[in-house]
Amino acid sequence: QSENSSLLPSFSEEDREIDMEISIIASSFIDGEIGSWDLKTGKALLKFKPCASPAHGLTAVGDKFLAASQLKASGSSGSIFFWSWNKPQVEVRSFPKEPILALTANSEGTYIVGGGKSGEIYLWEVATGKLLKKWHGHFQSVTCLVFSGDDSLLVSGSGDGSVKVWSLIRLFDDLQRQKGSTHEHYFTEHTMSVTDIVIDYGGCNALIVSASEDRTCKVWSLAKGKLLRSIVFPSAINALALDPCGSVFYAGGRDSKIYIGAMNATSDHCTKVLGSISEESKAITCLAYCAEGNLLLSGSEDGKICVWDPKTRHPVRTFDHGKGPVSNIQVVRKTFVTNLNKTLSSWKRNGASLPPPLEKFEKPEEDGIVIVDPPPFSDVPVYSSYLSADLIDEQVRELQQQGSAATEIEMERLKLEYKKSLQMNDQWQKNYENLLQVVMELQNGVTN
Repeated sequence: QSENSSLLPSFSEEDREIDMEISIIASSFIDGEIGSWDLKTGKALLKFKPCASPAHGLTAVGDKFLAASQLKASGSSGSIFFWSWNKPQVEVRSFPKEPILALTANSEGTYIVGGGKSGEIYLWEVATGKLLKKWHGHFQSVTCLVFSGDDSLLVSGSGDGSVKVWSLIRLFDDLQRQKGSTHEHYFTEHTMSVTDIVIDYGGCNALIVSASEDRTCKVWSLAKGKLLRSIVFPSAINALALDPCGSVFYAGGRDSKIYIGAMNATSDHCTKVLGSISEESKAITCLAYCAEGNLLLSGSEDGKICVWDPKTRHPVRTFDHGKGPVSNIQVVRKTFVTNLNKTLSSWKRNGASLPPPLEKFEKPEEDGIVIVDPPPFSDVPVYSSYLSADLIDEQVRELQQQGSAATEIEMERLKLEYKKSLQMNDQWQKNYENLLQVVMELQNGVTN
């Protein structure tokens, strides 16, 4: 078990035990690395290099791996990097059609969404790297992206001051697209760039909070499709975090202060100062909230990361990320499933390959797209179809030794994957032979 397992209670079901490890990750667009720390002990963990991710450009893809958008100093080109949790070096590099600013993944880690400098939004399938959809989201660059709690909605913010709510079902429904716009809501009340967005857990009835350089935070109702209230702050707001209770949110200002905003109170009780890291502290650049332990985390322009107790309004720990401003901070929860001290999923022990790079272009649809999410809490990675036949065979042998009803079902699934892998290999062999024959015929034609 990990050092952090005491943060949350472990529980057993027959001979299965589930442990959770909680850490924080942070990046800077100039410091060249992603730092990670044990949230309980404060111990520094692995550093992932290189990294130059803009604000909202860092995301954990489920608990599978780490992804970050990269921008060159000129801003004219960019890429997306993948890291395994146990290796500091970049393992997969993708080169989208344009620089990607905001990057996010749904909770299961099956999809990655990126927002481009042009205002385009890109949605990739993680397992295949396939670009499933690309659509024009905003008139200016996409600055932030967030999924709803049930992953059915995507909310985007832009440099043009707009906030849009997208239904993933409508995005993939050709009939709905032909009828008109694919967005559910289009909010335009901000007068300057949107800097951050958070959404609570109400699904289609959720509340959204957006922050902007115009010194306001606005609370929106998805059910009513309208603005509920606008809160004016003494400073431009760079970052937001939502308290799990849903009654307040935290707003990080460029004046180095963290403010508390009320979701439902009247305007004259909406703001009060939480505090700042120190007298010399610079602007707050990012925020995150850890429900386990009720901790608020802030990153600032001077490279400091602070862990706050919101009840006492005092910092309980600080980390030093480095010389550059902290552009992103995120709480990562990684689940480990063990069986008599032996991890069930051999892909974790054997370091199974990460999924392939993300495609640059959207391919034409032939028979439509069918999207199937893996079952919740699946112990098999979402990109399992890319495991080698040898590794699948090893998993089958392990499961045969365990011999429960659940493992029998898993064995059947793996056997099917194994069969598909062999069929795919045969198909590629035939394609190669056909291509070789065409080349030889062309060469003979040129000779004659």
